[in-house]
Amino acid sequence: MAQYGTSNQRTTPIVLNLIIINALVYIAQMIMDKTVGLTNYLALYSVHSEYFKPYQLVTHMFAHSPATFFHILFNMYALWMFGTVLERVWGAKKFLIFYLVCGLAAGVAQMFAMDINGSAVGASGAIMGLLAAFAYLFPDTKFYILPFPFPIKAKYMVAIFAAIDLFGGLHPGAADNIAHFAHLGGLVMGFILVIIWGKTNKKTFY
Repeated sequence: MAQYGTSNQRTTPIVLNLIIINALVYIAQMIMDKTVGLTNYLALYSVHSEYFKPYQLVTHMFAHSPATFFHILFNMYALWMFGTVLERVWGAKKFLIFYLVCGLAAGVAQMFAMDINGSAVGASGAIMGLLAAFAYLFPDTKFYILPFPFPIKAKYMVAIFAAIDLFGGLHPGAADNIAHFAHLGGLVMGFILVIIWGKTNKKTFY
């Protein structure tokens, strides 16, 4: 499959296809939610809910909240930013396995932590796994993240995100609709996999 972009930023095949799939599912949700309630079928429900189905462990990671465009926009940007680098390091097959396993781990963590009436959608858990792997392989790469006015290394950025999700998961606010345990599940699985695979050569990336 053709790759796109510059020689340094071209989108790799699996990342490109994952972005396309997520975009197509998002469009389908917007079109079909009013008629058949598509999101209700794709979303992941608590394992204790009567609406839980095993296939939701897969479908939830390709669906996003139709009411919040920034949900899918941020996730796909993060998928492109971290995933493109990791797919180049590991190759297409290994990257896809990593992404799907992290997404499944995120789903498992969330479905046991959710309230019986809760549901979750989004690729965030799988993407947190990508962030964990990136921080492990390229710990000193610097990023700007709000509200910090200075660059933060990847190893500190992932620690900040993990702390936020742990606190949010243990002390959720009344209006908190973030799947914190999905984030943590994907993050932990990402670290486990990248450590197991860590015998491969580390590279420097700035």
